[in-house]
Amino acid sequence: MQPTRLDDVHVTILAGGSGTRLWPLSRHSQPKQLLPLLGETSLLRQTIERVLPLVPWERIYVLSGPDHAEAIARELPELGPENLFIEPSPRGTAPCLGLAALRLCQRAGEGIMISLHADHVVRNAEAFRAALCASIETAREGYLVTVGIVPDQPETGFGYIQRGELLAQRHGLNVYRLARFVEKPPLDLAQAYVASGEYCWNAGYFTWRLDAILAAFAEFLPEQYAALQTVAGDLAGPTGLAAWQGITPVTIDVGIMERAREAAVVPCDMGWSDVGGFGALYALLPHDEAGNATGGEGRYVPLDGGRNLVLSPRLVATIGLEDLVVIDTEDALLVLPRERAQDVSALVRRLHELGLDRHL
Repeated sequence: MQPTRLDDVHVTILAGGSGTRLWPLSRHSQPKQLLPLLGETSLLRQTIERVLPLVPWERIYVLSGPDHAEAIARELPELGPENLFIEPSPRGTAPCLGLAALRLCQRAGEGIMISLHADHVVRNAEAFRAALCASIETAREGYLVTVGIVPDQPETGFGYIQRGELLAQRHGLNVYRLARFVEKPPLDLAQAYVASGEYCWNAGYFTWRLDAILAAFAEFLPEQYAALQTVAGDLAGPTGLAAWQGITPVTIDVGIMERAREAAVVPCDMGWSDVGGFGALYALLPHDEAGNATGGEGRYVPLDGGRNLVLSPRLVATIGLEDLVVIDTEDALLVLPRERAQDVSALVRRLHELGLDRHL
């Protein structure tokens, strides 16, 4: 097998959002992607370290908003300031990635663009890189490519991708024509999808030629594309800012990928997690003999009970408690049943309604 050509590959990493499902660990000023949730370094840095064997710092770009730009620059001193792409305000992933593609065209003229998320965990980095190489080679043929996650269980919290006909085998992985995207399904459908073997989870990883993705924008989102061209021509000026504010928010899945005729998917089992809440974090951390997972600088001492997630900077002791989440920080304490981990976002909204934004 010929080595994958990488000299014209650019990696963009989406690093917006605040990860409200991990409050009070994750805050507006210290979002999930900047936290060392698993290991000594942040999820953002871990994401970059996974791609550095393929692409140097000079062709890695972080996409974020103005609120987190300073924190990202501190976290990544190796990243040149010109490689930190700041969008003025959230407009969804389609405008964000479309603007990034236009900026890369201004710099490089042509090439391959990869889009990743900054706040995921990948246990098998070699499999991850093999999938990226397969996606790069497929994108060179003109396909808009997504890397899907081979599911290990029915999951109602993720979107799904159905594969079509086999297109190729690359780097030990099958590459399929993309049949369709499916929104987060109810449990019975998720079970059927997993049992069929035809579906994978949608991780939001994409690879495409710059000319191919911009042609797709021109075809499927012409108004947004025209506005993005204005923004790219006047990034910090009033004309560009006004054009950006006028863009209708839309995701890349809905705006482009669900409508693309030449789209492909590379399913891969890479030990992936989006760390989407405390349930996912509990599953990722090591457990003691009673099923407890702990972290932070403190110590957890249980008397009876088990299967708890306890993160604290100090000593925490419990008696007879089971299946709980205890998150202890300097200014906030969160306690909940582990089965209700997905309700943390609703709690954050409630705190906002009560005017407690200083804790968010």
